[in-house]
Parts: sequence; structure tokens; C-alpha cells
Amino acid sequence: MNGPAAIKICGLKDAETVRGLDGMPVTHIGLVFAPSKRRVDAETAAELIAAARTIGARGGLPPKTVGVFVDPSMDELRAVLRHAPLDIVQLHGGETPAFCRAVKEELAVGVWKAFAAAGDETERSAATRLQPYEGAVDALLADTAGGGTGRPFDWRLLRLYHKAAKAIGVPLFAAGGLHPDNIGELMRDYAPDGVDVSSGVETDGRKDLAKIRQFVERVTGR
Repeated sequence: MNGPAAIKICGLKDAETVRGLDGMPVTHIGLVFAPSKRRVDAETAAELIAAARTIGARGGLPPKTVGVFVDPSMDELRAVLRHAPLDIVQLHGGETPAFCRAVKEELAVGVWKAFAAAGDETERSAATRLQPYEGAVDALLADTAGGGTGRPFDWRLLRLYHKAAKAIGVPLFAAGGLHPDNIGELMRDYAPDGVDVSSGVETDGRKDLAKIRQFVERVTGR
């Protein structure tokens, strides 16, 4: 991936916050359909997608919209997409390469595959785990095991995952426990292709635009 790192703000729930991102160099917003306190239904998602299309983010373009699912059925995805025209489906469970490929081809959306960072990973095991997704996904996302924990994984693993992602020609996003106070270190030492933040830019469980702005500034170095 060339150029500055992509920035995904995940777990958005209201149009006012989406509109508040206007002018920030955010590339993606995430809408959660999996069980979570940040979960939205398809009708709410449609409103948020419509709001996203009215703002100018990085390069003056609206951010891409990403729906987060865990082990969905194809029928579930079809039902959501009928109401909410997502740009990307992010799969966060045990979805196989074949399922990812089917989603990409049949539903005509981008597909990201999230996976848990494993403490005992080696360069060989990372390549073996991720290589089968070649041609089936548009990006990979390394997250802390369990997802949504608010805790970072061992970032040293990113060197292995970055190499494995590059080998199959897709960008690598880092997620899990990111916030304004640690994102500078991540970018300086590991330079992932993209970052994904949710709870780290919240105050009392709600998205905080000041924290989002601070996070974005520290990703971009501006």
C-alpha cells in the first residue's frame, strides 16, 4: 500500500458523529453488526452510510463504509446489504477463504478478513495461515484475540503479518487497544498500512470527536 496509512474509525452509531468527521483524513468508518454494545441494525446503518456520503474526508472524498460481521450467513449479508449499501464487509470470525471469495464475487463488495494475532506465531505459520486468502480478500486485519477487548497484542508480530500480507498483495491493518497515546509509537516502529480504532477514541462509551481528531493527527503526523 502506497501513501499514508488508512484510518478506520469503527463502532459508529449516530449520524451526528459521522458528520463530525468532515474534513478529517479518515478513509473508512466501521458499522458493527455483530453482537456488541456498538451494534447497529440495517436501517440505522443506512442512515449512517447516507451521512458518510455527505462529508469530505481524506482528499475531499467520503470515507468508505465497512460492515463488521462475525460468522454471518450469506443470507444475513444479503439482507443487510439490501438496506445498507456497504462498500466493504469485514469478516471477524472463522470464515473460510471460500466463503470470503463467495461474498466478494456474489455480493460485489470489498472483503476484509480479520484474524487474531497469535503469540507463538512464526514467519512460516503466519504465511501458512494467511496465504489461502490470496484472491479472496482485499485486506487483512490483525486484532487482539477475542476482538473488542481494548487491549493491544504484541506489535512485534506485525512484521510477520506485514510480510505475509504483502506476499498475497493486500494491505495489513492493525487493530486492538489503539488510542491517541500509543498510536504514534505504532506508526513509528511498525508502520502498518492501516489502523482501526474504536473504544480508544471514546469517552464514557461514546465516540469523542476531540479524541478522534487527536488520533488521526498522530497517525498522519500532522
